[in-house]
Amino acid sequence: MKTRLLGLNQAGDALTVPAVGLGCMGLSQAYPPFPEKEEGIRFLREAVDAGAVFLDTAEVYGIYKNEELVGEALEGIRDRVILATKIGWRIRDGKRAGLDSRPESVRKAVEGCLRRLRTDHIDLLYQHRVDPEVPIEEVAGVMSELYKEGKIRFWGMSEPGVETLRRANSVFRVAAVENEYSLWFREAEREMIPVLEELGIGLVPFAPLGRGVLAGRVRRGDTFPKGDTRGTIPRFSDPELLDANLALADLVNETAAAHGVSPATFSLAWILRQKPWIVPIPGSRKLSRVLENLAAADFSMPEEDWHVFQAKADAVRVTGDRYDPAGMAMVGR
Repeated sequence: MKTRLLGLNQAGDALTVPAVGLGCMGLSQAYPPFPEKEEGIRFLREAVDAGAVFLDTAEVYGIYKNEELVGEALEGIRDRVILATKIGWRIRDGKRAGLDSRPESVRKAVEGCLRRLRTDHIDLLYQHRVDPEVPIEEVAGVMSELYKEGKIRFWGMSEPGVETLRRANSVFRVAAVENEYSLWFREAEREMIPVLEELGIGLVPFAPLGRGVLAGRVRRGDTFPKGDTRGTIPRFSDPELLDANLALADLVNETAAAHGVSPATFSLAWILRQKPWIVPIPGSRKLSRVLENLAAADFSMPEEDWHVFQAKADAVRVTGDRYDPAGMAMVGR
């Protein structure tokens, strides 16, 4: 598997990861039905053997369940993977109850992550969402302490605003930002990607396949079962919006077929083409899908064909919010 450099830590160490990672959320949250534990463990071990060794989880995915699953799956093979997780929530009675990035809460959360993941260090620890009640300088400060203690190797932020990112980076160097980015959602190109390039911070796109759209797994007229996060997202839940938005999927499917690859492989290759420090983390629960995703690192297409595709993609407007109102209020702060 080809590798990419995301960013550096305060000591100048480089965070080098495979060009395509693996998002683990869907094993425990957002896209039911979920696999049984043994099936999930077997899948993760097979994925690691296949080269998917940059794994992404979070304390709130299934409220601790995803980290527990990942930790058990990595028993005995922890040294083969680069492990990322996310903290920063107040969790009560098994549910999210708002944000909490107070230094003492960050420390407590990290101890829980280490225990559930069965490891003595986290390779990349993200603040999952910016907590407006806690100055980002305090968060960066506790991350610096955790780094010095050997509990984390690098730190990152998920969905921050660019000014907050600058302030955080001025205290303790940020190695990566995890934001939604894909052909389906390109807002990062306006402000975030230029700032990341300026600061030398890598981008880790989540939902790089548009929550299934760019993998050819969403059709016109589709509805989503209870518990499926897409049922709460306007660009999916509004039938008229979804119908119009799927023009982009039609274009991707057509172009991918013409070049002999799956829509997922093609869509991830498009992301990898944008910048050499962008590393998508598509989610999957099947080894065959993991192999499709990893193949993106080796896909090539003539420049002229890329330009033709890009012109067509630029002409397709995808509309509708990507979260419900509560979710939208937590991004870009």
